[in-house]
Amino acid sequence: MRLFVDTANLAEIKEAASLGIVAGVTTNPSLLAKEGNGNIKETIQAICKLFPDGPVSMEVTAETAEGMVAEGQEFATWGENVYVKIPFCIEGIKATAKLTGLGIPTNVTLVFSAAQALLAANAGASFISTFVGRLDDIGHDGITCTKEIVDMLSMYPFDSEILAASIRNPLHVIQAANAGCDIATVPLKIIKQLYGHPLTEKGIEGFNTDWAKLQKA
Repeated sequence: MRLFVDTANLAEIKEAASLGIVAGVTTNPSLLAKEGNGNIKETIQAICKLFPDGPVSMEVTAETAEGMVAEGQEFATWGENVYVKIPFCIEGIKATAKLTGLGIPTNVTLVFSAAQALLAANAGASFISTFVGRLDDIGHDGITCTKEIVDMLSMYPFDSEILAASIRNPLHVIQAANAGCDIATVPLKIIKQLYGHPLTEKGIEGFNTDWAKLQKA
């Protein structure tokens, strides 16, 4: 399972790129607004430079299929690795099918059910973003839903990849991998948490202590 970083913060994205284990970036209007950078085009282009070989998702905000397609075509000029992120809805699925026909990769987001995933796959979505944490928040099992989507789509020759989003903790990452997701998009803070284990830290400390003793011998 590939890992993307979910942020629009350029410092975090630069740090994620330096790790050597992150393959792409997802953004959304909320993440972009959080950074307070009004020049969205410059921000996305800067992200594309930091991840020239990985997908960078930029979300449309239009409410009609025609508007989404127009925005998507514009975003596609910002970088060869831009994926047009489209919220799931009737107009969004229309736009996904149109952009797919134009050869522009898409990321259908805000998917919360197998039925929605099936429609996104039929529209040719490159990525289907299933929201794990937000389902958990309302008392549903986000990972079970994601696993259902993975199992269902694996029976058919769809090209869509399943992207686990709304990741809230390291356990979600492991559960998404065990569910068979192709990708998980994860905040940098949680990516860093994946590194930690007290036994690893204790082992390193012990090796360093013993090495220091050898140097004094």
